[in-house]
Amino acid sequence: MNITRRQALIAGSTLAGASMLSGQLRAETKQVSLAFGPVSPVYAIGMIAELKGYFKDEGLDSKLITGNAGTFGRQTLAAGQALFAHGDASHPLQLSARGKPCKILLATEMVCSYANIMVRQDLYESGINSVEKLAEYKRDGAKPIVAATAIGSGTWVFGTYVFEARGLGDKVNWVAGGGPNTMFPSLQTKQFDAIMAPPSWVVEVDKKGFGKTIYDTSKPGVFEKDFGGTLPVLVIYTLQDTVEQDKAMVQAYVNAIYRAMAFVKATPLADVQALVTPKYFSGIDPDAVSAELGFDKSTWGYDGVIDKAAFERGAKPWYRKGTDIPETKYEDVVDMSFLQAARAKYK
Repeated sequence: MNITRRQALIAGSTLAGASMLSGQLRAETKQVSLAFGPVSPVYAIGMIAELKGYFKDEGLDSKLITGNAGTFGRQTLAAGQALFAHGDASHPLQLSARGKPCKILLATEMVCSYANIMVRQDLYESGINSVEKLAEYKRDGAKPIVAATAIGSGTWVFGTYVFEARGLGDKVNWVAGGGPNTMFPSLQTKQFDAIMAPPSWVVEVDKKGFGKTIYDTSKPGVFEKDFGGTLPVLVIYTLQDTVEQDKAMVQAYVNAIYRAMAFVKATPLADVQALVTPKYFSGIDPDAVSAELGFDKSTWGYDGVIDKAAFERGAKPWYRKGTDIPETKYEDVVDMSFLQAARAKYK
């Protein structure tokens, strides 16, 4: 065999090998999805993992699926239309109680950013500047109407608890308000007397002159006073079946989310905002986006850890009449092993 022919064969076999390897890599890429709602900076960690390429680095082809309320993530996961969900910690507890056992993999918020309560501008100007005064207000002789994104959502879980903790649980009527496109005009037109609002909504509603905040969890000690300390608020979770069927994929997913949290912790807020805004928040007031992204930077350590004590503090809002959540053991629903492995790998 002459040298030229030998070189051609070697080159051909190398190219064939490279082609086969490329095909194998494509075949090994896992299709995954994360469900949450609404499109709000409170759920930005999945967006950041996507934009920074962390999912791709971990061998995942990730899709983000969004809806109008936090309950969307829970419903989508239960229906098998997503592999992971990002939402209030009460959601995996509710699913587990309904025969869809879940595992909470990490926390993305430990002080509730969406437990803020805003009243109509005219009510605030009339002197209704506290939860207690709102509860005593009469709407044409009836109870005031307070809107959560959905009944059973995280805003509902935390909002109802705030009133109940003050002995005012029977003083207000709760309704489902949806996202900002329905919440804001309903507050403006006095269909709602108050709404639950994450930081970005607080900024927008205040700027528009539709309402004012009477309960603000961004103020030091406000959340801890009512809830006894920090607790898992927003979490990444999946079905227990998913964990049992593909641990490697779950590990890769947690790795990507953990890397996104580490990026946010180490990066100036303006740079984080510049990353996510063009694709996801171009139509939102920049000050509103900054307020929401900044909430976690000022209240949380970005380690993702949920210890037993923090989980048990969640008993106050979770295990109450109306939530339909039975008391759940930490060990039955929280799995920190994937987070521990991610932290060890990406120190």
